[in-house]
Amino acid sequence: MRDPITILTEADLRKLVPLDMAAIDCVEEAFRALATAPVAMPPIMRLDIPEHRGEVDVKTAYIPGLDHFAIKISPGFFGNPALGLPSTNGMMVVLSTQTGLVQALLLDNGYLTDVRTAAAGAVAARHLSRADSATAAILGAGMQAELQAVALSMVRPIRSFRIWARDEAKAAALCERLEARGLSAMACATVTEATEGADVIVTTTPATTPILHSAQPGQHITAMGSDAEHKNEISPALLAQVQYVADRLSQTRSLGELHHAIAAGVIPADRSFPELGQIIAGTARIEATAATITLADLTGTGIQDTAIAALAIARARAAGAGQSFTV
Repeated sequence: MRDPITILTEADLRKLVPLDMAAIDCVEEAFRALATAPVAMPPIMRLDIPEHRGEVDVKTAYIPGLDHFAIKISPGFFGNPALGLPSTNGMMVVLSTQTGLVQALLLDNGYLTDVRTAAAGAVAARHLSRADSATAAILGAGMQAELQAVALSMVRPIRSFRIWARDEAKAAALCERLEARGLSAMACATVTEATEGADVIVTTTPATTPILHSAQPGQHITAMGSDAEHKNEISPALLAQVQYVADRLSQTRSLGELHHAIAAGVIPADRSFPELGQIIAGTARIEATAATITLADLTGTGIQDTAIAALAIARARAAGAGQSFTV
């Protein structure tokens, strides 16, 4: 007889999987596996619905050693806020790696994606920013901007944040939320004001034209927003000046910031770069110093989804959480 299927709601998952060091560590180990183990991770399947500013990504990966893998359906409809609805939602289907049978439905409405994306930013900062980094600039003021700030404060001694967003009211609101978390935050009128002298810069917007055009030696940049071909936060000229790291090079060549630098002709299409998993595993090395600018191009990978789903399932089983039914 097949095992029952567990259903976990967003409310369940928010209790089980907060943005904590375990979440950051599990995503880091997934990146390490991508560099050292025979991980199977197919290209992203993408559906665009332009008349509603909609996009749907389907991501998955098999990580050897795990008992299950996740298939994530992740919609983003960026006109939703005008309707009083969130921009992102989604769910994950968890299947057994031994039988292929469905084990769980994670009805997270995009929450686990938010956590694993923030965790990936923390992993990038832990390996590519200076250990004494104390100030960060966050470009964008949505949920991911907030979580990136929180995640940064967990891996670096950063307590001071400068926030820039096109909507000044949203930037001010994010500052209030960060202050409530015990972090210092200041809204800035321009990108330059936010980034000047910052140790870490994180871009978290759905921009389709570059918002960051320059950086200073000693800074680390984590680019989060360019997860589709038409999105672009970092100017190609700046990308040509940095020590570049991809989450998955084959992916960033087609839809990340690297994609735009190649299209602009400032970086050769066949140039090789290290991946974040290789940096973690020690098979590639980039040193963050006062003289270098490092950049992580994070487009989002299926391994992150399988890793965070595995953490959720383990914690749910230990807590006896969720509802079960047999089909």
